[in-house]
Order: sequence, then structure tokens, then C-alpha cells
Amino acid sequence: MIHIVKKEVPKTRDKMIIRVAAILAALLVASIIVIFAGANPLQLYFGILQGCFGSVHRFAATMEKMVPLLVLSLGVMVAFKMQFWNIGAEGQFLMGAVGATLVVRLLPNLPLPIMLLCMMILAFVFGAVWLMIPAFFKARFGTNETLFTLMLNYIALTLVTALQYDFWKDPAASGMPKIANLPDNALLPTVSGFNLSIFFVVIIVLVMYFFMNKSKKGFEIAVLGESENTARYIGLNITKTIMIAALVSGGLCGLVGMFQISGVSGALSVEITGGLGFTAIIVAWLSGLKVPFVVTNAFFFAILLQGASYIQTAFQIPSSVAEMIQAIILFFILGSEFLLRYRFVRDQTESEVA
Repeated sequence: MIHIVKKEVPKTRDKMIIRVAAILAALLVASIIVIFAGANPLQLYFGILQGCFGSVHRFAATMEKMVPLLVLSLGVMVAFKMQFWNIGAEGQFLMGAVGATLVVRLLPNLPLPIMLLCMMILAFVFGAVWLMIPAFFKARFGTNETLFTLMLNYIALTLVTALQYDFWKDPAASGMPKIANLPDNALLPTVSGFNLSIFFVVIIVLVMYFFMNKSKKGFEIAVLGESENTARYIGLNITKTIMIAALVSGGLCGLVGMFQISGVSGALSVEITGGLGFTAIIVAWLSGLKVPFVVTNAFFFAILLQGASYIQTAFQIPSSVAEMIQAIILFFILGSEFLLRYRFVRDQTESEVA
């Protein structure tokens, strides 16, 4: 019988070799699909890079995709570090956008700096509360946070749908189910296609690195993730630690909602997340829950997203082909992570033992 057993931690060089080999193998397999689609694989792969870095505008579009993915991944990372499986980043994202939009609707005439600050604060609070609800039930009653956070995604989506189609529907939209665009004093300033969210993201990354690696709370979250019994033994307040981690995790995901409506979409809608909340789970997990690797992987995934968007137009290939290329690369990367962490072991038969 064949068993799967955990390996010792591989060397950094071995990790790099296996991961690079996985990407090359993925590109080779994807080339078969590209050929059947009637395109030249080498030209198409070069087109992906060109679509991400070929001009300032394209690079700005790449960063536009990286910003929400990076912050969402950092938020998910905090919860995962504690082994609190936050699958609700999409819902926290949406609720953060609701909170930011609420500020605009209640106080539409605030000056731009104060408006943006208030939007960020309320987006953070709405996202945090949306995760602190399942965190409280987890700490108090031991409920399953995976199912709880997943179900809250659908509640948030239903709420935004109700706002878009009824309560906040724009009367000037000629009957279209649309929430009014944000006014100019609620939009992030933009320079050459790069909006101010990039500045905030740099600050967030630095703060999160310090929080997770240098602060007492970050240490407590890591200890609780390793062993709840150990956390109790050294006197940690389990409930408080869970709630603080949920506050940070959900708050960061909610903050993305503000960045997205104020810097990209210009209005709240059910489409603003684009599935990034689920992609962030993959990014955080592949990064080993370490901030520097989250940044690197978020940038890599942003290249995939922007490059796939560009080649659809530039090479006139169906969107399904671009999505399949992304899926193949992701599948091989996940496979390489499995090979790095586990190995197959076959039981010895009685004749072999003899």
C-alpha cells in the first residue's frame, strides 16, 4: 500500500528549482491548448508580459489588480495564521464597500481628505464586524468558521443586490439597477493611471510585517495557531486573541472594498469583487503565511490576471482559453507545493522484509 507522508522542510534552492520547473511544465502543457486555439504559444506568452509591462498604462492596470489581491491576501493570512479558516473575504470585501458608500450617502459634501479617511475607517469597521461575528461564535460556542464565513458571503451579496436593485438604486439611471457613481470628492486621486491606494498598500504591508513578526499580538496569534493547549498554558486569553485576529483580518478585507469603489469601479455593485476573495486564499496559502511571499505571489497572480485580459483582445482568443491557461499554471503550482511538502512511501511486503 502507498502512503503519503510529510517531508522534512526542503532547502530554499530545491524549492526554487521545483517551482520554476512547475511553471515551465505548465507553460508547455498550456502551449498545446494555445496551438489548438490557432495562436503561437511563444507570441502569446510574450503578449502576456507585454500586456503587463508594455506601457505605463498597462503596468498601472497590473498594479490595479495587485492592490486588492494583496490586501485581501494579507487579511486572509492573519486569520489562517491562527488556523481560523476565513473563507469569507468576498463578503468582508462587499461589506467594506457598503460602509464606504454609506459615508458618501450620509455626508456627501465632506472635503476629499476627510471623506477618504471616513470611508476607509467605516470600510475597515464593516469588514471587521462581518468577520468578528463568526469569530465570536467560534470562541464562545466552537462553531465551524469555514461554513459560517462562507455563508456570510451570500448574505453580503444579497444585501448589496438589494441595495443595487432597490434601496440605493439611482433614480437617474433610466430604470437600470445601478447605484449612483461616487462624487469627485470620494474618488482616490490618480497620477498616470496609478491611484493613491498603492501608497496605502505600501503602508499596510510594512505595518503587517511588523505586526506579524515583531509585535506581541502577532506572536500570540502564531502560538494559538500552533497549539491552543500551549496558548492556554502560557496564559493567553483565547477569546481576545481570536477577536483581535478577526478584527485585523476582516478589517483589511473590508478596506479593499473602499479601494475598489473609490479607485477602480467608481460605484458599489455586486460585481466589484470579481472572485478576488477566493483567489486571495490561494495566494495566502502558497505564500506560507509570510508577508514578503504574499507580496511576491500577489504580484505574480496580478500578472496572470492582467496578461490573460490583454491576450483575449490582442490575439482574439476566447476568454475560456485565457482562463484555461491560468488554471493550468495554478494547477501545476499547487502540484509543486504538494511535492515540496509530501512524498509517497510504499509499504514493504513480507517477501521484501524476508
